[in-house]
Amino acid sequence: MDPIRNPYAPGAGQRPPELAGRDEQLTAFDVVLERVQRGRPERSLLLIGLRGVGKTVLLNALRSAAVRAGWGTGKLEARPDQRLRRPLASALHQAVRELGQSGGRHDDVLGVIRAFAERDSGAGAKLREKWNPGITATATKGRADSGDIEIDLLELLTDVGGYAADTGRGIALFIDEMQDLGPEDVSALCAACHEMGQAGLPVIVVGAGLPHLPAVLSASKSYSERLFRYARIDRLDSVAMELALSAPAEEEDAEWSPDALSAMYAVTGGYPYFVQAYGKAVWDRAPRSPITAEDVTVGAPEAEAELAVGFFGSRYERATPAEREYLRAMAEASYLRSEGAPDGADAAYTSVLETELDSVPTAEVARILGKKPQSLSPARDALLKKGLIYSAERGQIAFTVPHFGRYLRDHA
Repeated sequence: MDPIRNPYAPGAGQRPPELAGRDEQLTAFDVVLERVQRGRPERSLLLIGLRGVGKTVLLNALRSAAVRAGWGTGKLEARPDQRLRRPLASALHQAVRELGQSGGRHDDVLGVIRAFAERDSGAGAKLREKWNPGITATATKGRADSGDIEIDLLELLTDVGGYAADTGRGIALFIDEMQDLGPEDVSALCAACHEMGQAGLPVIVVGAGLPHLPAVLSASKSYSERLFRYARIDRLDSVAMELALSAPAEEEDAEWSPDALSAMYAVTGGYPYFVQAYGKAVWDRAPRSPITAEDVTVGAPEAEAELAVGFFGSRYERATPAEREYLRAMAEASYLRSEGAPDGADAAYTSVLETELDSVPTAEVARILGKKPQSLSPARDALLKKGLIYSAERGQIAFTVPHFGRYLRDHA
């Protein structure tokens, strides 16, 4: 097969040639946009799931839908070492610019955004330490500049939302890696969303994060579960995965045999990133169309080798020796718990089962390592902060990356 015409695109946040299996979320979001624009009450949206399931791709697709609807949009990626003010100000600056107005109220709103951003510099900051948000309007005094992020964010979004309502459109703020927001920023964002909903202003937040994001929000505000509509983004079913592979191939006058598609589901488990990675490798190795199950067998090791370095290995290398020991113990605990698989379970079933059993008790990890659970808390907490594991419920931990346990057992 011609590698130049290879249609598959493995990459972080890179949209695949066929966005399969996400029609439900896209359709529902179109309804949300229309309802909010008409003044109907709607909750903001959160996409939650493991890494590699396409949350960022879907987040970008939803933003494109908002742009098509004439909304002002802005996007930011949360980071553990960064406060919310500056990236949020940049995102809202972009959103207000997309509304396409100028002068008068438009400049007043930009002045509030600038005041909100510049408050991050702190009192007494020197000129070279002050961040310039790229806004020429004069910073507004006494609005969104108190230094209390909860008060300031509410005032900011109230003004931005009021301006959007005057234009007859809305503002959509997209936040990736939302679980990495600091506690104060999470609390402020929840409070602001609560007020926006009560005021009926056309402002919505669309966030994406790891499976423990609901717990992060709940720890901040007890009412957070009522503020957002949660959409769990998971692996593709076999029909959606076949479409993700077949539709791009047809555009290049090629096809996959039914046996090849079954083999691909077995090795990828339906995870979108794996589908693209294996699809690219198998295409390059296949001598001709249709692509066969034998071609999958030949091309799979190349995809696995690339994933071992870029997808799994890069994450493993970020861990310290003590943290790697903890990860390996998690992988062993997951494997021991998965030994209950029925006899004769096929490869696809085993792949899916292994992922479901990646959630293991912290006590079991301690038992495998022969240590007290309390002594392992530093390693566990560090892995949580690095985003390599998550805890959706007390006493249970899981990998944020699908098939990470299998990688650790095979390579580490």
